[in-house]
Amino acid sequence: MRLHKVYHRFSLFSPTNSPQFFLPPPPNLFTPYSPPILHSKRCRISSSSKFSNNPFNQSMSSSRLHNLVPVSAIATEDAAGTNGSSLSLEDDDGLNGGYRLPPSEIRDIVDAPPLPALSFSPLRDKILFLKRRALPPLSELAKPEEKLGGVRIDAKANTRSRMSFYTGIGIHELKDDGTLGPEKLIHGFPEGSKLNFVTWSTDGKHLAFSIRQDQQDDDGDSKLRVWVADVETGKARPLFQSPDVFLNAVFDNYVWVNSSTLLVSTIPASRGSPPKKPLVPSGPKIQTNEQKSIVQARTYQDLLKDEYDEDLFEYYATSQLVLVSLDGTVKLFGEPAIYTSLDPSPDDKYVLLSSIHRPFSFTVPCGRFPKKIDLWSAEGKFLKTLCDLPVAEDIPIAFNSVRKGMRSLNWRADKPSTLYWVETQDGGDAKVEVSPRDIVYTQSADAPEGEEPTIFYKLDLRYGGISWGDDSLALIYESWYKTRRVRTWLVSPGSNETSRLLFDRSSEDVYSDPGSPMLRRTPVGTYVIAKFKKEDKQGTYLLLNGNGATPEGNIPFLDLFDIETGDKERIWQSDKEKYYESVVALMSDQTEGDLHVNDLKVLTSKESKTENTQYFIQKWPEKKACQVTNFPHPYPQLASLQKEMVRYKRRDGVQLTATLYLPPGYDPSRDGPLPCLVWSYPGEFKNKEAAGQVRGSPNEFAGIGPTSPLLWLARRYAILSGPTIPIIGEGKEEANDSYVEQLVGSAEAAVEEVIRRGVAHPDKIAIGGHSYGAFMTANLLAHAPHLFCCGIARSGAYNRTLTPFGFQNEDRTLWEATDTYIKMSPFMAANKIKKPILLIHGEEDNNSGTLTMQSDRFFNALKGHGALSRLVILPFESHGYSSRESIMHVLWETDRWLQKFCVSNSSEDAPKIDETEGTAGTEDKAVASGGGAVAEFEDPGFDGLHFNSRSSL
Repeated sequence: MRLHKVYHRFSLFSPTNSPQFFLPPPPNLFTPYSPPILHSKRCRISSSSKFSNNPFNQSMSSSRLHNLVPVSAIATEDAAGTNGSSLSLEDDDGLNGGYRLPPSEIRDIVDAPPLPALSFSPLRDKILFLKRRALPPLSELAKPEEKLGGVRIDAKANTRSRMSFYTGIGIHELKDDGTLGPEKLIHGFPEGSKLNFVTWSTDGKHLAFSIRQDQQDDDGDSKLRVWVADVETGKARPLFQSPDVFLNAVFDNYVWVNSSTLLVSTIPASRGSPPKKPLVPSGPKIQTNEQKSIVQARTYQDLLKDEYDEDLFEYYATSQLVLVSLDGTVKLFGEPAIYTSLDPSPDDKYVLLSSIHRPFSFTVPCGRFPKKIDLWSAEGKFLKTLCDLPVAEDIPIAFNSVRKGMRSLNWRADKPSTLYWVETQDGGDAKVEVSPRDIVYTQSADAPEGEEPTIFYKLDLRYGGISWGDDSLALIYESWYKTRRVRTWLVSPGSNETSRLLFDRSSEDVYSDPGSPMLRRTPVGTYVIAKFKKEDKQGTYLLLNGNGATPEGNIPFLDLFDIETGDKERIWQSDKEKYYESVVALMSDQTEGDLHVNDLKVLTSKESKTENTQYFIQKWPEKKACQVTNFPHPYPQLASLQKEMVRYKRRDGVQLTATLYLPPGYDPSRDGPLPCLVWSYPGEFKNKEAAGQVRGSPNEFAGIGPTSPLLWLARRYAILSGPTIPIIGEGKEEANDSYVEQLVGSAEAAVEEVIRRGVAHPDKIAIGGHSYGAFMTANLLAHAPHLFCCGIARSGAYNRTLTPFGFQNEDRTLWEATDTYIKMSPFMAANKIKKPILLIHGEEDNNSGTLTMQSDRFFNALKGHGALSRLVILPFESHGYSSRESIMHVLWETDRWLQKFCVSNSSEDAPKIDETEGTAGTEDKAVASGGGAVAEFEDPGFDGLHFNSRSSL
């Protein structure tokens, strides 16, 4: 996309294709809320222990909503943390209700003020500081939401539910010397507004953003309106003169067609009231496979269930497009439909409109519903339908399988209005052997009817994208998951010259990564490959920006790459002794033609183990760095923490790494071994050498999110963060067939290392993880009980027979690999778990594979064998945890568990814990930093692609 979009939802996906950067997504505000508490049922926090005769073990309730605070009892936002929503705190087992607060050492870090998100103007002469509030209130999550077609919708706002927001926008001028001018606030909008979808106009003179004002009464209007602001004056005003035009933000919301006109998805004015659910169904719910089609799908959640859901989805997702100019001129654009993306051509003459339509599916999310892509003129005239794809229920679960028909349809960034797309030649099935596997086509938007598209390139692996430059240069990427092979081809789009293989490597081999070409912005707002000239040499050069993975850690670099000879010249490299620096964006891209190396200007980031990330402008040829930001240390109490990247070997010879954190001032010879928390997440590899490569840098700043294990540095724990847990399947071997053995071997090596160093007490080492890390935790307690004293497992999946059509990186079905599914499932080994295990799960987990039922059933299996266990179900929370009440309670639960079963390592002789440390009803109004959750996306269901997304803890 050529447009500068800045928006965040409660998703770990925040894709940006333009070279700008953003700090963590903005959280919301909230008011206190009491968690439901049950004991024998899944409805509330549950605890079972063969050492406990607590009479509460016999209590029953039929609903998790047993102890919800009435609406009338919920405090206002300004009073957040002052409402008495918690019950008594006398019970050591914490079973008498209410949200809890962790010790102040942890709470103070989580409540540190969040930093703003930053966005540069298209001309790189101004920076937006997007102001953020702290963690959202549970009341935000508790709002009603419709779960339809794999998305969750806030019906009142007609947008995705659980949206984060900004509270204000500040503009700074970026001076020639790299310093910032005084802040100018965008003003004119109502106080207390929640801002979303902040977008620069293509000329950088205006901003567009949405405004939402939550109403106190249930009947209040909280729908989004579009506003625009003049960047020079800072004055904001509504885009539409009528107050009754509202934004539909369920899918794509608005886009700048040119510097003075926007195309906006609005709620149709005539749509009426939402459909009502019939009291009596019209008939049974029927699905059929009488055609004997092979339909395999991962365990998707929030799918459509019946005709009423179909009607409701169509009601909320349908938009009326409106073309509106800054002077107030309004024009309807097409008919109402479920538009999912709006994409103007680089020359502003055309618009690509993608939409989905009936018949919907009850089996897959909306990303696989029938999809139509139409070409329109920018004035609103329909030109032609480019494709109309049927529902894609039959995409095979094998990785690299894709949807049939046209996909990845987009505009060439280097041409005014030329389309390109890809079509599979294997029917979308990665198991089919065929050459070529994918074909890339191009065609001008004004091509006459019936003209055949041009075959641009044929690929034997799966298409992975194109970086466009000009008629003499483009880079095409292809990859294949099973072999981890990735290839980069250099082509000349404007000629028939033979392509040249530029790079051919394994995606796992991070040491061989040459880097990615830096992109420059064109005058029309697209991004193309930046081509450079040297004053003293002939030839054309690319600027490759790489992570610089080495056995000593990442050392980012910039290389001048001669595209004719393949020669490289390193023109910049991070300081590897103390700092971790990286290149964020190219800043000298305003001039026409090739760029000159001596005029190069880049934005870099710089950080160290103890110094927060700051941003700098560096100019050539002097390479002098001018500091742009001066963010304070977010948690000065841990400013002197100790961090070291450690290396050790598994018994089979595989090299492993981890990051060891120690508390400030800790001296092993003086203080002796500490209680230790090991927190990790397994990964799959095809060879031992790649698995043993070092990833990350010992000099990176220790970012601590609100659920990070590093919080326990403040409690004087040693933290072994991210020890590599490689599950290796070389050649034709499948990695998961020896999952348990490799998992245990990696854990043994990690534990032996921290004990050898004298920093961890051998009887006081806990294991923990989130999502697939929780799965790992349960397996280690089952199969390596000698290593750990207790475990914390958050939002995991424990019974793989409940995900029979693949999970994580396993693309065989349960029936193809029955033994592997069963052997990998800690549910099947529940009788072997003897060490205390704390299970935490969001009640509304929407991640594929990690249904809340997974923790419910695993807890029942543990309880059925007398295991010392505890289950905490967080009302309204999804796969990652968002609200301050929930996050603080998770930290309280975790700290309590570690104090009882790690520090003391005795279930019968546990230390006295100060259960009255705090409650959500007695805390002040301090704000907190966001981020830090790990999310496992087993398959989002869009075009058959597979994603695993994890943000750093």
